[in-house]
Amino acid sequence: MTFIDVAFAVIVLSMLAATVRILKGPSDADRGAAADIIFFGFVALVVLLGLRLETGYIIDIALVGTIVGFIAALSLARLITGGKR
Repeated sequence: MTFIDVAFAVIVLSMLAATVRILKGPSDADRGAAADIIFFGFVALVVLLGLRLETGYIIDIALVGTIVGFIAALSLARLITGGKR
């Protein structure tokens, strides 16, 4: 097994654990954090796929996805706190 295969397995396991947290999370903040983990895990899987296929444009897609995910995390945090700073 190569490093990329091990990284795939670790990321998939962390995404499964986050899925359990979404289903059993006691609060909305737990569910939001787990959703972020799943999203960024998906971005990491895309990057690893780009490494395996040896393509450079996948990194650009991952950067855009990361920016969108960061803005979504900020919006979710603001929604959970009721708009308070």
